[in-house]
Amino acid sequence: MPAFKTPFNGYAVKFSPFYEQRLAVATAQNFGILGNGRLHVIDLSPAGPISEIAAFDTADGVYDVSWSESHDSLLIAAIADGSVKLYDLNLPPTSNPVRSLAEHTRETHSVDYNAVRRDSFISSSWDDTVKLWTIDRPTSVRTFKEHAYCVYSAAWNPRHADVFASASGDCTARIWDVREPGSTMILPAHEFEILSCDWNKYDDAVIATSSVDKSVKVWDVRNYRVPVAVLNGHGYAVRKVKFSPHRGSVIVSCSYDMTVCMWDYMVEDSLIGRYDHHTEFAVGVDMSVLVEGLLASTGWDELVYPSDFDFVQQCGNLTMILV
Repeated sequence: MPAFKTPFNGYAVKFSPFYEQRLAVATAQNFGILGNGRLHVIDLSPAGPISEIAAFDTADGVYDVSWSESHDSLLIAAIADGSVKLYDLNLPPTSNPVRSLAEHTRETHSVDYNAVRRDSFISSSWDDTVKLWTIDRPTSVRTFKEHAYCVYSAAWNPRHADVFASASGDCTARIWDVREPGSTMILPAHEFEILSCDWNKYDDAVIATSSVDKSVKVWDVRNYRVPVAVLNGHGYAVRKVKFSPHRGSVIVSCSYDMTVCMWDYMVEDSLIGRYDHHTEFAVGVDMSVLVEGLLASTGWDELVYPSDFDFVQQCGNLTMILV
């Protein structure tokens, strides 16, 4: 089965919550520094070649992507020009994007759809803010501005519809409740920039953060004076961290050291898998909600491999798709 090659450098990857083999890949030209972008939607097939379902070109790089939790054809993309764009797979490329939300004053770096309420999403930006949006409004519902530097990541709590976390270059992670006037918790999680955060899918009080300091840390927001676990093993900044949707103690991370690491933070020897398939920075990773053990990573080496390709690597019953 041939590999699928993207024309630009990979930035983010996201599995569909509706279709087992469907994957969205966000890419940016010239390593995201300057140039165009493209959003790919592909179907992975164990018995045949990868199929590209759609591709949407942008004038600026695409830094992140998130699927709607209520419409199987709707995607939300974070764009380097500061906009958030909505795409509908049921419409031709000429009719997309169906909406462009331009409020951030610098690059939009992350987007995350609310899996509980299913009618709203958040975006985070290098303009130091997080914005709350709903599908039916052309303007944001609210702007959250407390961080003192770029907000690289924002993620909804998997159980509480009004709660999200944000990770910033100001070395803090913050917990927010959209019903409150300001953040409800400030977590000085690292001494260097925090690049990513994610919630445990089985314990709504546990989050993970990743940082330029090469570490992943796990925190319990009920007692956050010291981390629950510190995961060391990457050689450079850890760009993305994700909790498994199927195993409460399993985390996957990717790094500028070109590796993807898998961890079990509840055991002493926490590093349970390392994948060195990328030949450039590994900058995005995701785990399938629908297929236990299925994950994908994306890097700046522009290649997509199917799960049953020769490059598949195993750790227990976890299957790696190389992107």
